[in-house]
Amino acid sequence: MMPGLRRLGDPRPALVRAARCGRPVALGSTPVEAVSEEWLVEDRWWTDAPLRRRYFELVLANGRNVVVFCDLEAGEGRWYEQRG
Repeated sequence: MMPGLRRLGDPRPALVRAARCGRPVALGSTPVEAVSEEWLVEDRWWTDAPLRRRYFELVLANGRNVVVFCDLEAGEGRWYEQRG
Protein backbone atom coordinates (compact mmCIF):
# COMPACT_ATOMS: atom_id res chain seq x y z
CA MET A 1 0.00 0.00 0.00
CA MET A 2 1.25 3.49 -0.82
CA PRO A 3 2.32 5.74 2.07
CA GLY A 4 -0.40 8.12 3.23
CA LEU A 5 -3.21 5.86 1.99
CA ARG A 6 -5.38 3.64 4.13
CA ARG A 7 -7.67 0.81 3.23
CA LEU A 8 -11.37 1.47 3.02
CA GLY A 9 -12.98 0.21 6.21
CA ASP A 10 -9.94 0.66 8.46
CA PRO A 11 -11.12 1.57 11.97
CA ARG A 12 -10.61 5.15 13.17
CA PRO A 13 -10.49 6.21 16.82
CA ALA A 14 -13.86 7.52 17.98
CA LEU A 15 -15.04 9.55 20.96
CA VAL A 16 -17.82 7.41 22.40
CA ARG A 17 -19.62 8.04 25.67
CA ALA A 18 -21.04 4.81 27.07
CA ALA A 19 -23.45 3.93 29.86
CA ARG A 20 -22.30 1.76 32.77
CA CYS A 21 -23.51 -1.32 30.91
CA GLY A 22 -21.16 -0.43 28.03
CA ARG A 23 -23.79 0.62 25.49
CA PRO A 24 -22.97 3.84 23.61
CA VAL A 25 -25.09 6.88 24.46
CA ALA A 26 -23.25 9.45 22.30
CA LEU A 27 -20.73 9.62 19.47
CA GLY A 28 -18.85 12.86 19.94
CA SER A 29 -21.53 15.39 20.87
CA THR A 30 -24.30 13.57 18.98
CA PRO A 31 -26.69 11.46 21.10
CA VAL A 32 -27.51 7.89 20.15
CA GLU A 33 -31.21 7.47 19.27
CA ALA A 34 -31.10 3.67 19.03
CA VAL A 35 -28.83 0.65 18.95
CA SER A 36 -29.92 -1.32 15.88
CA GLU A 37 -27.65 -4.27 16.46
CA GLU A 38 -24.94 -5.45 18.85
CA TRP A 39 -22.47 -8.33 18.41
CA LEU A 40 -19.22 -9.72 19.78
CA VAL A 41 -16.29 -10.81 17.61
CA GLU A 42 -13.64 -13.09 19.07
CA ASP A 43 -10.98 -14.21 16.62
CA ARG A 44 -7.31 -15.19 16.47
CA TRP A 45 -7.57 -16.45 20.08
CA TRP A 46 -4.96 -19.07 19.21
CA THR A 47 -2.34 -16.43 18.28
CA ASP A 48 -0.24 -13.87 20.14
CA ALA A 49 -2.58 -11.16 18.80
CA PRO A 50 -6.14 -12.17 19.74
CA LEU A 51 -9.02 -9.99 18.60
CA ARG A 52 -12.02 -9.25 20.86
CA ARG A 53 -14.40 -6.49 19.83
CA ARG A 54 -17.90 -5.53 20.89
CA TYR A 55 -19.67 -3.92 17.93
CA PHE A 56 -22.72 -1.65 17.89
CA GLU A 57 -24.69 -0.41 14.91
CA LEU A 58 -26.05 2.97 15.98
CA VAL A 59 -28.70 5.38 14.78
CA LEU A 60 -27.65 8.88 15.84
CA ALA A 61 -29.96 11.80 16.66
CA ASN A 62 -28.92 13.48 13.39
CA GLY A 63 -30.16 10.43 11.40
CA ARG A 64 -26.71 9.08 10.62
CA ASN A 65 -26.10 5.31 10.91
CA VAL A 66 -22.66 4.26 12.14
CA VAL A 67 -20.86 1.15 13.36
CA VAL A 68 -18.56 1.51 16.36
CA PHE A 69 -16.68 -1.04 18.41
CA CYS A 70 -14.91 -1.25 21.72
CA ASP A 71 -11.56 -3.06 21.57
CA LEU A 72 -11.86 -5.44 24.52
CA GLU A 73 -8.23 -6.56 24.25
CA ALA A 74 -6.90 -2.99 24.52
CA GLY A 75 -8.95 -2.20 27.61
CA GLU A 76 -12.05 -0.26 28.41
CA GLY A 77 -12.58 3.04 26.67
CA ARG A 78 -10.81 2.20 23.39
CA TRP A 79 -13.53 2.96 20.86
CA TYR A 80 -13.33 3.00 17.07
CA GLU A 81 -15.63 3.84 14.19
CA GLN A 82 -15.70 1.35 11.34
CA ARG A 83 -16.83 2.29 7.85
CA GLY A 84 -17.65 -0.13 5.07
